[in-house]
Amino acid sequence: MSATRKNQLKSLLLQVGQAMVEEEAQQAKTEKMRYVKESCPALCVPGSLQDLQELCRKLHKQIDLVDEERYDMEIKVHKSNKEIDELKLKVQDLNRKFKKPVLRKVRMSADAMLAALLGSKHKVSMDLRANLKQVKKEVREEEKQTGDWRKNIEVKSGMDSRKKMFETEA
Repeated sequence: MSATRKNQLKSLLLQVGQAMVEEEAQQAKTEKMRYVKESCPALCVPGSLQDLQELCRKLHKQIDLVDEERYDMEIKVHKSNKEIDELKLKVQDLNRKFKKPVLRKVRMSADAMLAALLGSKHKVSMDLRANLKQVKKEVREEEKQTGDWRKNIEVKSGMDSRKKMFETEA
C-alpha cells in the first residue's frame, strides 16, 4: 500500500471516530437531561412560611437519602477496586517467570542433614560408616618381598628370554 493511500485511510478512520465521539456526547447529554427531568421535578416555592419550612424538611430528607446511596455506592466501588487490584496482583504473580536461584555447594554432615530435614524435634544420629562392608586388604607376594629392587630387575623386565634369543642366532 502506498503512503498516500495509508494517509487517506487513516484520515477516514479519524473522521469516522470523531463522528462517533460526537454522537456519544450528544446521547450522553440527552440522557442526562432526561434523568434530571425525571428525578428533579420543577420547584414550586410556596408563599407561606409554614409551607416553606415543610418544603425544606422534605428536601433535607431527600438529600439524606441521596447521601446514603452515594456513600453505599462509594463503598461498593472501593471494595470492587480493591478486589480488582488483588486479582491483578495474583495474575501478575502467576505470569511472572521466576528465576531459579543458583544453588551453592554446602558441606554438611549426615547428622546435620537429618536434623535439617527432620527438624530440631527429632534427635536422630546415624553412623553411615557402620553399615559399610568390611573389606580385607590382600597383600601381594611381591610386596612381601622387601629387598633390593635392582636384583630382580632383569627378571621383571623379561630381558633374559630376549637375550637368549639373540645369543642363539648369533
